[in-house]
Amino acid sequence: MVTRLTTTNHSRDIAGLKYVYPVLSRRAGGLSIGINFNINNACNWRCIYCQVPDLKIGAAPDLDFQLLEDELRFFLDDVLNGDFYQRFEVDEDKRIIKDIAISGNGEPTSLKDFDKAVALIGRVATEAGVLPQSNFVLITNGSLVHRPSVQNGLKKLKEYGGEVWFKLDSATEEGRALMNNAGQSCQASEDNLLLCAKLCPTKLQTCLLDYDKHGLSSKEKGAFLDLLRRIKTKGCLLKRVMLYTIARPSLQPESDRLESLPVEALNAFADEIRLLGFDVLVSC
Repeated sequence: MVTRLTTTNHSRDIAGLKYVYPVLSRRAGGLSIGINFNINNACNWRCIYCQVPDLKIGAAPDLDFQLLEDELRFFLDDVLNGDFYQRFEVDEDKRIIKDIAISGNGEPTSLKDFDKAVALIGRVATEAGVLPQSNFVLITNGSLVHRPSVQNGLKKLKEYGGEVWFKLDSATEEGRALMNNAGQSCQASEDNLLLCAKLCPTKLQTCLLDYDKHGLSSKEKGAFLDLLRRIKTKGCLLKRVMLYTIARPSLQPESDRLESLPVEALNAFADEIRLLGFDVLVSC
């Protein structure tokens, strides 16, 4: 029995494949074809809102390039020429491939041959006629942008008309420790963001939530706005700032301490960011 595809069902095995999975993305507004390198549920961060089960610290395992290519060709053909939309009961207005997104169950840039994988996906999707009409997205925490293979992958992504969604949930050391359990400093993350935006069109992706009913503090907002001012003076041209809040239950120990942030709070913060000259998208 096939499960109906919805914006709240992001199961990585819903299509029965190892690396490729479909998502109805609330931010993309249609079908997003996900690519999961981290099939071992390993990541170098542990975000408290993460929905990955049995998440562990680590990197993506070695990739079976032939299997990835076979799965992607099969899946794209099923969507373009088969009855995929009917089987998964996708609404008529969502029956469009909005993007191919390298995301999954951990930090995708931790893959040893990341640049080669980006090139393979770009080539297959172009041959299938999906690119450049659809977008090609890398969703990343940006922590490994300093690595040469990641930089090469970003250059390749740009060649295929793609973009980076760079995660930055907090601009304070305390916020990053709380939200992401990230050992990397704010300065290192900012440096990687500046480098990333030079190599490939980049959007900032920020999850805002209510932790222990404290809401969004003035300290967090101020630090985030200050960061945006700094990168702007350094010539960093972000395509967009994307603010969103949690929509599905976390599978981390902090789950019962998290709540969605009210849309009014998101919109108010978005207006402050717009005053700095940035394009902002709010998703709830």
